[in-house]
Amino acid sequence: MSASTTDRIDLRLPALAESIPHIRHAIVSFARRHGYTPLEAIGLAVTEAATNAVLHAYVGSEPGDIRAVACAKPERLVVVVRDWGTGMAPRLDTPGLGLGLPTIAALAGSFDVEAAEGRGTLMRMQFHREAAAAPA
Repeated sequence: MSASTTDRIDLRLPALAESIPHIRHAIVSFARRHGYTPLEAIGLAVTEAATNAVLHAYVGSEPGDIRAVACAKPERLVVVVRDWGTGMAPRLDTPGLGLGLPTIAALAGSFDVEAAEGRGTLMRMQFHREAAAAPA
């Protein structure tokens, strides 16, 4: 299936734990409609990225928003998870095990983390479309 560069989903939700399953479901449904697999890997990577924003972006302040965008490209699915929080910084009191970013890196075809324009963090994940098996 071919996809245009305008084929996308764009979500903006509060950076709260209850937003994470909504983000995961919407992105996985979008990926399914466009024929991307494996859906479990996409869902887990998106969950980890959104969880990272919920747990770390707004430490010491009121929760802001998380934006999740997915774009269907002919050879890949591009997913961006962005927050407007304090940015990437070490935490001695981290509530997690520190496995989120390595998990995303292992699941995605490519993965980048960068300081977002203005403030916050932007995580860009790409999941390459698997080639269809040749007929036997």
